[in-house]
Amino acid sequence: MKDVIVIGGGSGGYAGAIRAAQLGGSVSLVEAAEIGGTCVNRGCIPTKIWLRAAYLLHSARLAEAFGIQMSIEQQNLAKVVERTKGVAGDIRMGMEGLLGNNGVEVIRGRAVLKSPREVSVEGKVVEGKSIIIATGSSLSIPDIPGLAEAIMTSDQVLEMTEVPASVLVWGGGPVEVEMAAVLNSFGATVSLATNERRILPREDHDSSQRITQMLKEQGIDIMPRLTLESVKKSGKQFECELAGSKGKTVTVDRVLISSRRSNTAGIGLEEAGVQLNADGSILVNEALQTSVSGIYAIGDAAGGWMLSHAASSMAIVGAENAMGGKSTFSSRLVPRGLWTIPELGAVGLTEEEAEKEGFDLAVGVFPNSINGLAMCRNEMSGATKIISDARYGEILGVHIVGINATELAGEAVLAMQLEATAGDLARSIRMHPTYSEVVVDAARDAEGWALYLPKR
Repeated sequence: MKDVIVIGGGSGGYAGAIRAAQLGGSVSLVEAAEIGGTCVNRGCIPTKIWLRAAYLLHSARLAEAFGIQMSIEQQNLAKVVERTKGVAGDIRMGMEGLLGNNGVEVIRGRAVLKSPREVSVEGKVVEGKSIIIATGSSLSIPDIPGLAEAIMTSDQVLEMTEVPASVLVWGGGPVEVEMAAVLNSFGATVSLATNERRILPREDHDSSQRITQMLKEQGIDIMPRLTLESVKKSGKQFECELAGSKGKTVTVDRVLISSRRSNTAGIGLEEAGVQLNADGSILVNEALQTSVSGIYAIGDAAGGWMLSHAASSMAIVGAENAMGGKSTFSSRLVPRGLWTIPELGAVGLTEEEAEKEGFDLAVGVFPNSINGLAMCRNEMSGATKIISDARYGEILGVHIVGINATELAGEAVLAMQLEATAGDLARSIRMHPTYSEVVVDAARDAEGWALYLPKR
């Protein structure tokens, strides 16, 4: 009998298997497809390669401001696809090597729970003292009349060698926004529609507004408060009916869909007594224990915000508890990122959420337009916003839009994890000129003594 059986070899399952092995456990990892899951093969890694290509195009277009004139002769998208496959392959190979190095047994095949201690893999039963479910997520195609013929998925974007002339991106979450940015960068006419009142509804209102403004300036049409009702063939294109108080019809070459759902169907959860949430994800407590003792769930299977780094962090907690530990997972310390131009990085509560929780807030904001390095490099879009408790200085949330925002968010995570106050952050030192100065300057504004902003 194994100490731990991990179902799923994506970012979460991989990390969980290695952590359990580090703690002395005998571990089997079951994977039906590729090691690395969505992140390595169809998500985080491939999308960032495409977004890097988009950023290089953006940089080339800005070069004239520095006295450099250049022309872009062609866009060979096949080379981008080739690079995504190569990088993903290298990472997969490294992951497989580390699993072997840690003594993790990899079993190929589809796993189905037979009991709280038994997993069937292609007819063979494997027994374990604990089970970690890390089955990830998959594309979820909405039931919209006529959509099937027009659809282009996020997976297909990452393999395209030609860009559609026009695309309607349906949805306003992070993946949809990144896909819109990629398609727009490579020449597509892009409309983005969402039934929410704004794009990025889980992010701070100011961050959403800043990203919306930048996307509009780049030529993307943002259409909130609309619902995609139907899609009809019109010659070689498709007419998309969008319903709302100001409904409209948009004619495009393709409709992009990238919504996802947890992979929890057909793996024996109900038979084992594992309780699900309304959205189909697995219900877990702060120890990532399911409703069945000895069965844990992590990553997208347990909600997981569809973020690879959340899955990996959850994996550590799940594996430690599967091996008898008493770890807990803090969802408030999960950073969120967007690799558009400019980037977005955030952690913790939005201003709206903090107000709903009853905090008396102190809010500091510092614009990139007066950051020295941003001015030097002509990348002045965005700002940093720090939300803190006015009484105690506790940092409740940090929201960054601008160059390197996804990296700068790490500073905020560490500050919150170590329970630094806004005052502590305001008195810390950063090298000049760097983008990281905006975090300190925003903290000083929250504390009421910003040095480089006009008096309030």
